[in-house]
Amino acid sequence: MAEATTGEMKRTLGLTGLTSNAMALIAPGAFLWLTFLVQATEGATSPAMWWGIVGALLLCLSTAVCYAEMAKLYPGAGSSYYFAEQAFLTREKAWRYARISKFIVGWGSHLYYWIYPGVMVGTTGIICGYVVGTIWPNFMSASNPGILFMMAVAIVFSFSIAYIAHRGISSSTVVNMGINVIQIVALLTFAVLALGYRLNHPPGSEAWQFDSASGEAYTYEFQTTATVVAGVSTDTIVRDAAGVPVPKKDAAGNVVKFHISYPEKDASGNFLTHKNGASVVSPHNWNWVFVQATVAILILVGFESVTTMGDEAKNAKRDVPIAVITSLLTQGGVFYFFEYFSANFFLNSGYTMQSATASAAPIGDMMVMVGDALLGPGNGRIFMLIEAATVFLALIGTTLSCMNTGARVTYAMGKDKEVRGHFGVLHDRNLTPHNAIWALAVISAVIGCIAVVLVFADGSAPTDAAIAAIPHGFWSSFGYTTHDKLAALPNSLLTVTLASNFGTFLLYALSCTLCMVAYHKHPKFSFIRHMAIPIFGLVANLVCMAFYIAGPYFSYGTPHEPLLALGIAAVWALYGGFYFLTTGKAAGKSPLLQSRTPAV
Repeated sequence: MAEATTGEMKRTLGLTGLTSNAMALIAPGAFLWLTFLVQATEGATSPAMWWGIVGALLLCLSTAVCYAEMAKLYPGAGSSYYFAEQAFLTREKAWRYARISKFIVGWGSHLYYWIYPGVMVGTTGIICGYVVGTIWPNFMSASNPGILFMMAVAIVFSFSIAYIAHRGISSSTVVNMGINVIQIVALLTFAVLALGYRLNHPPGSEAWQFDSASGEAYTYEFQTTATVVAGVSTDTIVRDAAGVPVPKKDAAGNVVKFHISYPEKDASGNFLTHKNGASVVSPHNWNWVFVQATVAILILVGFESVTTMGDEAKNAKRDVPIAVITSLLTQGGVFYFFEYFSANFFLNSGYTMQSATASAAPIGDMMVMVGDALLGPGNGRIFMLIEAATVFLALIGTTLSCMNTGARVTYAMGKDKEVRGHFGVLHDRNLTPHNAIWALAVISAVIGCIAVVLVFADGSAPTDAAIAAIPHGFWSSFGYTTHDKLAALPNSLLTVTLASNFGTFLLYALSCTLCMVAYHKHPKFSFIRHMAIPIFGLVANLVCMAFYIAGPYFSYGTPHEPLLALGIAAVWALYGGFYFLTTGKAAGKSPLLQSRTPAV
């Protein structure tokens, strides 16, 4: 198919379409399922999970205001990349820095936009592994799915999403609107049931406990026996021929019922549950909040995605700024707050935070429990599978929206010949940046495979008994070794998540700075919107970036992953500087503009 080098995108998106695309990227359904696990593995900081969402939302709101204000001045495609050029071109003295500033912003944004879809496709592999293990436990472990299976799903999912994006933004918008409604309703249903479970099970009452091996919840205590695994004596659950835990019995031969409790910590000091609702919404430790916020930023990014769609908006100057703020407040300030409160409030002796760190899908486990308890025995698995289907749909919307956004930033740089020129052309029929989309599909598949290869390492390393219980097979057990070896390795999902988040902090910090540059001495300058809020956003982003370095040295979170994420960012920055200077020299471009091009 021939490429159209001069084609233009169609202006088809109204306020609803723009908002829907941004809301799809900030998907509460996908991210409650995904990020709860990642946040749970952040060591002792997990009690501050809810406040981590609050901190991330405040940071994002300050940045969203900056994006909205710049979109009013520069209603075009390219988001911050485009804003950087226009903001500097309007300066009487700083206009020479327009090219280098937009390259820094564009190149830095790729650290976020090119890694983020890979995190999503990797997560899809984990969810599919969890579901397959739940339905066919003799083939695969739901708690610890097969690495090769998850990789295969990630690859197929990446190219499938790229195909939808390749078809055009109108198709993407229709898909995203439907997915938004489905996944929000589904996750709100879970949140209400989780809240009802806690309220209906006071301490000491009969309740349910979850068994990760069988993927089911039971109303009785489990019989255990002392066994030696890898040279260590441990209590192991006794199971029947079908793998079902054998109930513990008292001296009279009666089955011992499971009675619920809400212990705060175990004997080793590990956090287990919240004793009440006030504990859920308490920061506990402000340093913990910052650590949790560095992870939680993943669930709120995406509000800026609509600023890449200025050339496809019917009224970009009016609708894009509204869509930026509306999408963030709706998803973050309403749905996330309620869902994260319910999930954390649900934790109990039958399913603790430590249970969550050892599972591929803690939210799925919780769904099984609340489904059995409130919908009737045996219905928990059905409820979880229905919810998992909606999460899968949410992941389609999230990955699709991010891939569209990332491809359009690459397209804008391609048009300017700041990256290879073939990225700056449109498909002659669909009018989509198809070269950038398919390149992003390959990158996402690779990163997705990296994300799942050590997803059960470091803090989420399964016990030797759990590893021994994984069904043996090419798709199910390949790559699993001992607990100690896995615990000594960095968690790959957390590493790529933090690398993407570091790119996000970098991009958002630069965008807050650009807002101040754009409105400096502007007739519509507002101290609150164009100085105070951008400064707060800049400082907040820089503080979160600093925690990547400082946190591990103060025992906040795990040390391997943040430092690896910083290493990835450093390599990307060094290569970007080399690429900018060498390709610019070859094309006869100076790093500083020699003549001033009027701002649009």
